[in-house]
Amino acid sequence: MFFLVAALLLLGVLLGSVAHLPVPVSLVAGAVIAGWLLAFAVRERRGRRRRNRPEGV
Repeated sequence: MFFLVAALLLLGVLLGSVAHLPVPVSLVAGAVIAGWLLAFAVRERRGRRRRNRPEGV
Protein backbone atom coordinates (compact mmCIF):
# COMPACT_ATOMS: atom_id res chain seq x y z
CA MET A 1 0.00 0.00 0.00
CA PHE A 2 2.85 2.36 0.87
CA PHE A 3 4.47 1.65 -2.51
CA LEU A 4 1.25 2.58 -4.32
CA VAL A 5 0.95 5.87 -2.42
CA ALA A 6 4.61 6.72 -3.10
CA ALA A 7 4.23 5.90 -6.81
CA LEU A 8 1.13 8.08 -7.13
CA LEU A 9 2.85 10.93 -5.29
CA LEU A 10 5.89 10.70 -7.57
CA LEU A 11 3.66 10.55 -10.66
CA GLY A 12 1.83 13.66 -9.53
CA VAL A 13 5.06 15.55 -8.97
CA LEU A 14 6.45 14.53 -12.35
CA LEU A 15 3.28 15.36 -14.24
CA GLY A 16 3.06 18.68 -12.45
CA SER A 17 6.60 19.47 -13.57
CA VAL A 18 5.91 18.50 -17.17
CA ALA A 19 2.88 20.78 -17.26
CA HIS A 20 5.19 23.78 -16.81
CA LEU A 21 7.68 22.78 -19.52
CA PRO A 22 7.31 23.65 -23.20
CA VAL A 23 5.95 20.83 -25.35
CA PRO A 24 9.19 20.23 -27.33
CA VAL A 25 11.18 19.86 -24.10
CA SER A 26 8.60 17.40 -22.75
CA LEU A 27 8.74 15.37 -25.97
CA VAL A 28 12.54 15.23 -25.94
CA ALA A 29 12.57 14.18 -22.29
CA GLY A 30 9.98 11.49 -23.04
CA ALA A 31 12.04 10.21 -25.96
CA VAL A 32 15.17 10.04 -23.79
CA ILE A 33 13.32 8.11 -21.09
CA ALA A 34 11.80 5.74 -23.67
CA GLY A 35 15.25 5.09 -25.15
CA TRP A 36 16.69 4.37 -21.74
CA LEU A 37 13.86 1.94 -20.96
CA LEU A 38 14.32 0.21 -24.32
CA ALA A 39 18.07 -0.19 -23.72
CA PHE A 40 17.38 -1.55 -20.24
CA ALA A 41 14.83 -4.07 -21.57
CA VAL A 42 17.22 -5.29 -24.28
CA ARG A 43 20.04 -5.68 -21.75
CA GLU A 44 17.81 -7.61 -19.36
CA ARG A 45 16.53 -9.91 -22.10
CA ARG A 46 20.07 -10.69 -23.27
CA GLY A 47 21.17 -11.41 -19.72
CA ARG A 48 18.23 -13.70 -19.11
CA ARG A 49 18.95 -15.66 -22.31
CA ARG A 50 22.57 -16.21 -21.25
CA ARG A 51 21.57 -17.50 -17.82
CA ASN A 52 18.97 -19.91 -19.25
CA ARG A 53 21.30 -21.62 -21.74
CA PRO A 54 22.00 -25.32 -21.26
CA GLU A 55 25.48 -26.24 -20.04
CA GLY A 56 26.66 -27.87 -23.29
CA VAL A 57 25.96 -24.85 -25.52
